[in-house]
Amino acid sequence: MTSRFEELAWQQTPMGEISLRRRLDPVVKTQVYEVKLGDEFLMSSMFPVAEIELARLGLALLTDSPAGPAGLDVVVGGLGLGYTARTVLEDDRVRSLIVVDTLAEVIAWHRQGLLPFATQLITDDRCRLLHGDFFGLTAGHSGYDPDAPGRPVHAILLDVDHSPRHLLHPAHADFYTADGLRALAAHLHPGGVFGLWSNDPPDDEFIAVLGKVFTGVRAEVVTFDNPLQDRAAANTVYLARRT
Repeated sequence: MTSRFEELAWQQTPMGEISLRRRLDPVVKTQVYEVKLGDEFLMSSMFPVAEIELARLGLALLTDSPAGPAGLDVVVGGLGLGYTARTVLEDDRVRSLIVVDTLAEVIAWHRQGLLPFATQLITDDRCRLLHGDFFGLTAGHSGYDPDAPGRPVHAILLDVDHSPRHLLHPAHADFYTADGLRALAAHLHPGGVFGLWSNDPPDDEFIAVLGKVFTGVRAEVVTFDNPLQDRAAANTVYLARRT
């Protein structure tokens, strides 16, 4: 018999205490996995819709990609429970996926099998889990692949902060400026896609900043049911392309 609540992992990190919990939710009557950083909820397996849509919508923009038969190279910033990364791997056009996470503990959860639904990330030869600072790698010139410094990719999908305004760490703020986004664009192939998950409604000021760097900028509102509050909830996925 599965316990009603179990803390599967806990660790002190430079960003605070992070924990992985599993509980039997009485409303949906299923096992729910949750990630907390301090007192903040980062991720729940009950609400993965927008994380999945981040990958689906981003890769859908690459139907005219110049990748050709070689396939698409994709970077995901932020591993979490792995929903965005697994959706990327469901696309047969994807040749390689690098998932960057600043917390080694989160990567270890997947490798240790604490998330039984995340096996694909460990067993798929196209996928590498990289312990590193996504924002630091973005600001540099070497890119995200330590085996091929400077190699551009076709899509970069980011799900780390709550939104461009609500950050997990103040050091992330520079990324959401025009200069920070230009640094990211430099790691994309021409026509490459940048996708960003946000917990907040569309932000017109941030859309304007994106428009200084990218083309085809838009904000997609993704709605989903919240059975705990008996109402619909919404996240935002920002999408943009390198000219």
